[in-house]
Amino acid sequence: MKTSVDDAPPASLPIQERLADIRAALAAHARVLLVAEPGAGKTTRVPLDLLEADWCRGRRLLLLEPRRVAARLAAGHMAELLGEAVGETVGYRMRGESRVGPATRLEVVTQGVLTRMLQDDPLLEDVAGVIFDEFHERSLEADLGLALALDAQSVRDDLRLLVMSATLDVATLTAALGEATPVIDCPGRQYPVETRYRPAHAREDPVRHQAAVVAEALAADAGDALVILPGVGEIRRLGRALAERLPDVAVGELHGRLPLEAQRRALAPAPEGRRRVVLATAIAESSVTVPGVRLVIDAGRERLPVFQPRSGLTRLETRRVNRASADQRRGRAGRLGPGVCYRLWAEEQPLAPDREPEIRQGDLSPLAFELARWGIAEPDALTWVTPPPAGALSAGRDLLIRLGILDETHRLTALGRACARWPVHPRLAVMLTRAGELEARGLACGLAALVEGGDGDDERDLAAALERRFAAPGEHRAWRRDARRLADRMGCRLEASSLEPLGELLALAWPERIAQRLEPGRFRLAGGGRASLPDEHPLGHAELLVAVALDGEGGGGGGRIFRAAALDPARLPALHAEAGEWREHLEWSESAGRLVGERRRGLGAVVLERRPLTDLPPEAVRRALLEALRRRGLPPDPEAEQLRARVALLRRELGEPWPDWSEAALLDDLDAWLGPYLAGLSRLDEVERLPLSRILLDRLDWSLRTRLDELAPTHLEVPSGSRIRLDYRDGTPVLAVKLQEVFGWREAPRLVDGRVAPLLHLLSPARRPLQVTADLASFWDNGYPEVRKDMRGRYPKHPWPEDPWSAEATARTKRKR
Repeated sequence: MKTSVDDAPPASLPIQERLADIRAALAAHARVLLVAEPGAGKTTRVPLDLLEADWCRGRRLLLLEPRRVAARLAAGHMAELLGEAVGETVGYRMRGESRVGPATRLEVVTQGVLTRMLQDDPLLEDVAGVIFDEFHERSLEADLGLALALDAQSVRDDLRLLVMSATLDVATLTAALGEATPVIDCPGRQYPVETRYRPAHAREDPVRHQAAVVAEALAADAGDALVILPGVGEIRRLGRALAERLPDVAVGELHGRLPLEAQRRALAPAPEGRRRVVLATAIAESSVTVPGVRLVIDAGRERLPVFQPRSGLTRLETRRVNRASADQRRGRAGRLGPGVCYRLWAEEQPLAPDREPEIRQGDLSPLAFELARWGIAEPDALTWVTPPPAGALSAGRDLLIRLGILDETHRLTALGRACARWPVHPRLAVMLTRAGELEARGLACGLAALVEGGDGDDERDLAAALERRFAAPGEHRAWRRDARRLADRMGCRLEASSLEPLGELLALAWPERIAQRLEPGRFRLAGGGRASLPDEHPLGHAELLVAVALDGEGGGGGGRIFRAAALDPARLPALHAEAGEWREHLEWSESAGRLVGERRRGLGAVVLERRPLTDLPPEAVRRALLEALRRRGLPPDPEAEQLRARVALLRRELGEPWPDWSEAALLDDLDAWLGPYLAGLSRLDEVERLPLSRILLDRLDWSLRTRLDELAPTHLEVPSGSRIRLDYRDGTPVLAVKLQEVFGWREAPRLVDGRVAPLLHLLSPARRPLQVTADLASFWDNGYPEVRKDMRGRYPKHPWPEDPWSAEATARTKRKR
């Protein structure tokens, strides 16, 4: 029986015509790009052909596949083409499973395995080349693997790298690999495909709708059907529905949880006279060709790794498929001849054009961990197709520092080096590494498998979920497989004598999620923020708990806790040494306007014990006062504001050496000019009583202080003999003066060596504005007659002469006769 990843004899595959070009390119260049459309046969034909290249003789070749099922099937089919069993010339290696032998020269590996191989052997000494298949999926591990391989190649110039995909952004990749990188195109084998849209009604059961469309397709068109669904749960539900509705149809499954033989049976032709329906995950999108398929039913969903702040881990999330993936799925119907694709969404449904690289949206703490293991301090030391975003990488490093994996220089600690043995998220690696301290190795293995594997996501009670699995592991096969793999690596039995250490294990992995009860159901998180549980929740009265799954990260109005376990406060110092250390905590009290302090023992915002601090360090008080001023702004001081405005005018008109005394500049330099005057002060109201104008004046040298009064005087003498204060605060100097005091003035004296004319606010006897002008002469000729007519009746005791030019300026009223 022949089952295949590429469903045609070798001679008929389009890639056959390009094999010589690929061999020649890799003989002359260390890096090559291959753009091969679906159905070309690149996955299995290219690696086998390259085994015979001179540069590959005597060494291994690695083929990187994004999915476990693709790795198994590709290895199985290539071994069959050679007439051998898997594990001879061709083998595979993935997390928790491998079939390789001493004679294996071509290893099909999953992406995480390549990273571990590079970390264990940075030069890949016995590897001739690495082939990156389906690179367009742009997983975080594929991007990291290529970056590390390029770095290894900088030392080993004989290491070949071949990047293959059905669709590639050639410009982006050649920018990373080098403009001289050869690019080889290979068309696929594609027949016309008709597209039909079959969206479900709003309240229609999805499984019932999918089964109906499968039945419609089989009745209307020839060939076998491939149904692409997001995950195993959806496959099982539709399989049961089809078994009832279409009993004469052979229904098979194709997904990563199946053993190799079951996966190969899913690709085998149906018994004579029976139609076949293969229910597959996105593995059938591009990595695997299913023979006999002329019909594709696409559910339009895909399950992608997405960082979930709720749990702090990257998990698979179901989303609408992107346009590029949908088109590849559609193409599966046209491999053997004209086909039909049924899309289970409306034709007008918008789809994203491409899949966003995981490196731009994922949790980068695992990447930060691998970079530290590689000895890279800054990511730009490597060549990336898409560089890791600085903010996300910084957040990932902060988490690793908090976990104790990295030190402040981003280098591995002793704990970090010990964590490198675990093929799990760094959080769980810390938990597994330290589980021996709690004598809870078996429990830690089961907990890690439960949390990372997503098994039991709907079960909020972690303790109950674990108890069920340890009691009946056979009913939870995926959990048992993953947990046993970790237990074998740990060297312990998969058993838990007690669930009592559960909270302590979780506290090792989620230290920032340790939460302290403020009131029943309301908690404060060690990392900051608040979180809550329903009032009736049994953990609502726990003094401490660990919130593993948290919605909202505790910010703003607080988050909701979905999964948690209680933690004995007395155990916290044993888990995190800093929780047992006394630290001074100083906090500014806005209500008291002063610094208050206490000594605290705890972890972050979780306080186990506190004592009042009576003698506050003077330097800390000074820093707190300065910080309070930076938040509030400069204290209100009219004299200081006038002084700053005068200097600002001179700086604007004359430039240096007049200083920048804007509020922003002074707040930025607060420590230098105000700090020395805070000695002995402890309250903000004491600071507000400081003579800020004198303090600022003291910063000017004597020549500038003298020039200040000449160029921007505080007062001007007007014709009446009065000295009137100028107001500089609006940027233009303002002289507010009674109209009678400036009779005979053609204009006010100009300031700043004649550069600036003050703005006159001419006032009534009641000191209300009559006119605002910078052109006094024009006002006497044009505006004054109307003002006189209106004012002389209101204020008869004040002079309102017909001729203001010759009238005597006065601050007084008319004398009584």
